[in-house]
Amino acid sequence: MNSDRVSFGEALKVWTRIGLLSFGGPAAQIALMHRVLVDERKWLSEKRFLHALNFCMLLPGPEAMQLATYAGWRMHGLGGGLAAGLLFVLPGALVVLALSILYVALGSLPAIGAVFFGIKAAVLAIVLEALLRVSRRALRQHSDWLIAAAAFIALYAFAVPFPVIILAAGLIGFFRSAGEPFQPAPVRIHFGQTLLTLTIWLALWLLPVALVLIAFGPEHVFSGIAVFFSKLAVVTFGGAYAVLAYLAQEVVQTRGWLTTGEMVDGLGLAETTPGPLILVIEYVAYVSAHRFAGGVSGGIAGAALALWVTFVPCFMWIFVFAPYLDYLRSMPRLSGALAAITAAVVGVILNLSLWFALHVLFEKLTHITIPPLNIWLPDLASVNLLSLLLAVAAALMLLKFDLGVVRTILVSALAGLASALLL
Repeated sequence: MNSDRVSFGEALKVWTRIGLLSFGGPAAQIALMHRVLVDERKWLSEKRFLHALNFCMLLPGPEAMQLATYAGWRMHGLGGGLAAGLLFVLPGALVVLALSILYVALGSLPAIGAVFFGIKAAVLAIVLEALLRVSRRALRQHSDWLIAAAAFIALYAFAVPFPVIILAAGLIGFFRSAGEPFQPAPVRIHFGQTLLTLTIWLALWLLPVALVLIAFGPEHVFSGIAVFFSKLAVVTFGGAYAVLAYLAQEVVQTRGWLTTGEMVDGLGLAETTPGPLILVIEYVAYVSAHRFAGGVSGGIAGAALALWVTFVPCFMWIFVFAPYLDYLRSMPRLSGALAAITAAVVGVILNLSLWFALHVLFEKLTHITIPPLNIWLPDLASVNLLSLLLAVAAALMLLKFDLGVVRTILVSALAGLASALLL
């Protein structure tokens, strides 16, 4: 079927179906869209789909959501892109909000704690699986391995801020690609339209941030959510896993909004719902605002604010750059910069994996701060053998038996509950 002949109503049904079935993280979500859009509906060619996917993977933000937005835009313009992107996010956002409310209300119950004990072990296996998947795609040459190693050491041993890692990797890749031939693809340039689009979306994104700062002051949790998640929206290269270490460091260690256990619980909660994994920011914002801004109503307001400042930029990137997709992909220095950022993401995810492993598997940690070193080390005698056993079982379910993320999470949750009842 030619996509030019598809009605908006028919496309809307398909975007709704994709949004409701988008479990399992970006790999599963992209596979679902490929099956529906390329194999079944034939709305996009294989070449166009892969071209768009590569483009979206180079943008900050969740690549699967942006791929859906691009596909909707290509078929029905602005309205199609908004429909596809919103329907990809909204089902999961509603579920995460409901689960966040239940978590805060019931999280202290022994049964709930046991369920999340099992989920935490599964989260460790999920992050390790993501590390393997991304490294196979990103580490293609010797210099990529060096960039990944440097990113890990900078984060783990010296606590270098995540945005600095991204900027440094981008500059290395930019200069590494010097001298490669540039063969620009033909494209009609509409600078006036592009400037108007950029201005509108920047206003939609940043004016609410300014209003929150004016209304509540810079020290209020709403202002912190607006500013922090706006910044996060700019540096989320490489998908949600790449930015989780930065997110966890900020909300747990720097800002004190959540405890380490609550942060790990939130990732497990987001893994079990449809939509992009970056929806964990909704949980973080709800728990933070509930704690510091007045209960359920404050939590809902904080969650809505975090969603707005996180996903409005995602739409902006697509609507501004999609018309120039072919031209941008032909620029070797830009491609080189973004390829180096992807390599650095491997080191970032390795740091995240180690961070989760230390907090899930050990009861006691030692924080060593001898400038410029800033390292967490485990007390080996405090290892939690049950957590270790559940993490190994979850890794086998994911990597050997290919049960998928959702089933692995559910089995691990039941195992955690059963262990609490039996031990």
